[in-house]
Amino acid sequence: MIQIKTFYFNDLRECTYVLWDETNECVIADPGCYSESEKDRLVKFIEGNNLKPVALLNTHGHFDHIMGNAFVAGRWSLPTMIHPDDKPHLERAKQYSEMFGYSIEQPPLNTIELNEGDVIKFGNSVLKVIHTPGHTRGGVSFYSEEDRFVITGDALFAGSIGRTDLPGGDYEQLMESLLSKIMKLGEDYTVYPGHGPVTTIEKELTTNPFLRYE
Repeated sequence: MIQIKTFYFNDLRECTYVLWDETNECVIADPGCYSESEKDRLVKFIEGNNLKPVALLNTHGHFDHIMGNAFVAGRWSLPTMIHPDDKPHLERAKQYSEMFGYSIEQPPLNTIELNEGDVIKFGNSVLKVIHTPGHTRGGVSFYSEEDRFVITGDALFAGSIGRTDLPGGDYEQLMESLLSKIMKLGEDYTVYPGHGPVTTIEKELTTNPFLRYE
């Protein structure tokens, strides 16, 4: 069974997730740790629980979700996994973050491509990849059929959806990703978004104003 620890990092309160199972192998999704104290919190949790990181996963390449990529990849010698359409965000990350007043270390560019249908294995566990563009061109979500959860990045939030007014955003594409892919996983799925509280697909289908339609 996969266990999940949530961290809220940086000024944008981005959700970083550590996922592990009974083998203690783990993956780190969207490391947004920016300050030294945030990096210390992540290290203390992982090493204090004897976890063994095996991969760094990015749902997308916006700077608030990859602020800690260089630190995490370097600390545990991890490959960075991201959809190829969002790799340009990594290439421009340092410059782009400076526009918003942040100074980050250049994320590694030697990446492993994630595409629709890919499988990520760690320990005895499996995550599957869905390409869910709309917030960005290369946005992806990670889901577990066995444990019935999905990590959606900035595609879906509790009571809202991702913005589409940034470069690469497309509202119609995002709605297609949500209605034809994420919502089809099943109402019993728990949703771990890129910002804000955990929710469920059932709750979002019932209460999310962007998903209520005739």
